[in-house]
Amino acid sequence: MIVKKRYGRETGREYVLRVLKENIVMLELEPGSRISENELAAELGISRTPVREALIELSKSKIVEIYPQKGSYVSLIDWEMVEEAQFMRITLEKAVICLACQDIEEENLQILEKNVKLQQFYLNNNEPGELLDLDNQFHKELFRMTNKPHIYKLMSNMMLHFDRLRTLRTKTVDQQYVIDDHMEILDAIRRKDAKRGRIAMERHLTRHEIDEAVVKEKYQQFFKEK
Repeated sequence: MIVKKRYGRETGREYVLRVLKENIVMLELEPGSRISENELAAELGISRTPVREALIELSKSKIVEIYPQKGSYVSLIDWEMVEEAQFMRITLEKAVICLACQDIEEENLQILEKNVKLQQFYLNNNEPGELLDLDNQFHKELFRMTNKPHIYKLMSNMMLHFDRLRTLRTKTVDQQYVIDDHMEILDAIRRKDAKRGRIAMERHLTRHEIDEAVVKEKYQQFFKEK
């Protein structure tokens, strides 16, 4: 498990949540693996109480499953949960792209452009973790630029199901299309073409359907049986 430093004003619960989310999304904690409260508390240098609180919080979004007398486990990837998360994200992000096409400052366009260039750099240097972070940041910036940052935050827990699949795709499918999609979205915003932006965003957020068979074949053990 990758353990990062605790932020200065971060509570114990917030710290554990952040570490767990990052490790679950990046598959350092694999689907189906057990999470020991004692071991996690010791590794993070924290008491068991915030660890337990964080696990309970994650269980609410079904990314962690808690079994009495047995312990806590990272849930297997449930395709139905992935599809539900995808539906929510498409609905919200198509609305946000329309707002962005109405009015966005040049300074914000440059922020998005710089992000896409960094994505290309990390793809060329085979650093999928950094690429995934920048991908998330690109979409987060769209919500910030359209004054909808709290909606992105509310969406983030549900997106953990979708994000694990995205991590698997970085291990199996060439990610150049991610950058190309972002360039298409950025150009639509620059030209204030909302229709083109909506089409590009939906195509971008449904590409996992094309990769489903390839990913499931290679990582069958990570998926919940239907």
